[in-house]
Amino acid sequence: MKFEFHHSRSLIFYRAASVLFLLGAFALNGFCEESSIDGKRARARDLGVRVGTTPTGKWNAITDVPGVKVGHTTLHLGKEIHTGVTVILPHGNNIFQQKVPASIVVGNGYGKLVGSTQVIELGNLETPIALTSTLSVGPVMNSLVRYTLDLPENQDVRSVNAVVGETNDGYLNDIREFRITEEHLFAAIRSAESGPVEEGSVGAGSGTLCFGFKGGIGTSSRIITTPTGQTFTLGVLVQTNFGNRLTINGIPFGDTPAAREAALKQPEGDGSCMIVLATDAPLSVRNIERVARRALLGMARTGSSMSNGSGDYVIAFSTAYRVANHETGTLEIPPLLHNKQMTPLFVAAVEATEEAIYNSLFMATTVHGKNGTARAINLDAVRESLRKQSLLVDPAQ
Repeated sequence: MKFEFHHSRSLIFYRAASVLFLLGAFALNGFCEESSIDGKRARARDLGVRVGTTPTGKWNAITDVPGVKVGHTTLHLGKEIHTGVTVILPHGNNIFQQKVPASIVVGNGYGKLVGSTQVIELGNLETPIALTSTLSVGPVMNSLVRYTLDLPENQDVRSVNAVVGETNDGYLNDIREFRITEEHLFAAIRSAESGPVEEGSVGAGSGTLCFGFKGGIGTSSRIITTPTGQTFTLGVLVQTNFGNRLTINGIPFGDTPAAREAALKQPEGDGSCMIVLATDAPLSVRNIERVARRALLGMARTGSSMSNGSGDYVIAFSTAYRVANHETGTLEIPPLLHNKQMTPLFVAAVEATEEAIYNSLFMATTVHGKNGTARAINLDAVRESLRKQSLLVDPAQ
């Protein structure tokens, strides 16, 4: 019998901690069958797939943006349950009291992004961002509100705008079981760290599909130098659950027999993609929105047309300054980047989003679920497809 329930950013951490969490996990989830995930995977750059020319950060992850943390809670229970929660924290302090400037862009709105209208109206974010399964949005929202109300300094707070995004994992996961609880959200927040981010069939990506293959969580980052010589970081994290015709570095992969078979699981390209974008560049809310729109171009490069049945959203924020919760006084905002300095950030958003989506695919493992199997994309086939076009580089470079 194998059991998986973890809320960590790395498989190494999980394996070391699994014995300690085992009894608590059974208490949370009860008896289960053998878990149904397997396989060793590799990130895009480890395969020799390079997206664009802008350099990456140390971890090639959203956590390269100083202060940003990511945490997961993952549930893989037999064939029936494959779901979870992923959280992104803009900083490690009380986010409600120290809000960050933010914007939200809708690609195709067939989805449930809780809290979006207030972010669009006021231009700031006051809670961690949580990603989960479609029918778990309500429980996760309530849990995120509870988490915020329980923080020191928030005793008198009477309104919280929790931001929760979703994709539908109902093909692999028994979505009507409502397995995500308050403890799962709290555990994801407690585990949130900077550094390498666990990708693939974890957290909110545990039960998702992408182009008919197993999808999941992916991340990437870019280091930007503006025309005036200033250096900033931009990072992206995605929860992929969308379809259409997979393209890798401009090469159609969707014509292979495996891809055609996989595509049958997502007719007409339906599904969703949640994109979270962070940067430490000092931007106006308007320019945060402009950068967010470019992330959708990165998604399009992978072969998506954002079909009628797809819920595609970008939640973007800057960590360059805080918006204090108090009602008096003025905002202390550093000098903001001029519109003419924005192009390098636009390029970074496109490249990081495209690569994050590839990482979500390449790091995902095969999952045998409630309604069928989502197979991990064959990395040897990816290598061969790109090698024929001379698009592979030495991973050591």
